[in-house]
Amino acid sequence: MTQPSPTWLNAAAVEDRMKRVDAVAAMRSLFEAHGQGRVTQPPQVITLLPDNRGDFITYSGVLPEDGVFGVKVSPYVVTPSGGKVTATTMLMSLETGRPLLFCDSLALTTERTAATTALAVDLLARADAANLAIIGSGPIALAHLRHVLPLRSWKRIRIHSRNILAKKETLEARLSELRPAPEIVDDCSLAVADADVVLLCTSSGTPVLSMEHIRPGMLVTSISTNVARAHEIPPEALSRMNVYCDDRSTTPLIAGEMVLASENGWSCDDIRGDLGELASGRVRAPSPNRSSFFRSMGLGIEDVKMALEIHRVSSQGS
Repeated sequence: MTQPSPTWLNAAAVEDRMKRVDAVAAMRSLFEAHGQGRVTQPPQVITLLPDNRGDFITYSGVLPEDGVFGVKVSPYVVTPSGGKVTATTMLMSLETGRPLLFCDSLALTTERTAATTALAVDLLARADAANLAIIGSGPIALAHLRHVLPLRSWKRIRIHSRNILAKKETLEARLSELRPAPEIVDDCSLAVADADVVLLCTSSGTPVLSMEHIRPGMLVTSISTNVARAHEIPPEALSRMNVYCDDRSTTPLIAGEMVLASENGWSCDDIRGDLGELASGRVRAPSPNRSSFFRSMGLGIEDVKMALEIHRVSSQGS
């Protein structure tokens, strides 16, 4: 019997289909299953390219109840004109062992990253959180804003990034219909002043927040980048915060601030919970007397889940 050829979706096709996917609901379902041990999440694998030409990270995952497994390969290639990051995701059938879908991972990764953070915000932020700050102004930052916006009754939203004044007019026009309308600010300290939730969405390899920015009751989330040991908060901050992550078995091994903090006495045993434990109700939200930190490194199961949702949308007709 002839097997159907797997679908290939380029970046534009993935972005189009993502509009019909409830990404936060998909991540909530995924992490509930993760917290109950119903998915398999192998460790990420990073492979260095020869002659300091970069690296590639392999993200894999198995979703037995959905009958699929898959892998995303994300290269960081150094060229004479600078570094270039690409990624491709492959979705496979557990029943046949054959590929169901190949797709460009740009929009997929953007949406699953933002949706994972949004789920963490919903589970960790105070119910009365009113002031939101976003550090970063690129596509991932704006996806974070889109997914987090419905989760609380925000009264003030501020966005800051390096050189944001050059983008101010474009951003204000793009975001003008949102309520509350986000404020574009050219000062990080002003952006996070009195913020209840701070979403770090940068590609920085070094801290963008200082210890002075982080106050009790604040929730800080971080995605960082694949630069070696990249971190968006000072490593020493971990000992003063309620620390959470997407997966306690993998994230502490690769998250820059956790690796650096562990070299100076901090222990991954101090992690209060991961997203699976939170989503399945095994861990409670933090008390407000300390600040909290959620670190996401991105998991293969997230990529596989989003690829599955895209595949389902494609099967219904584009």
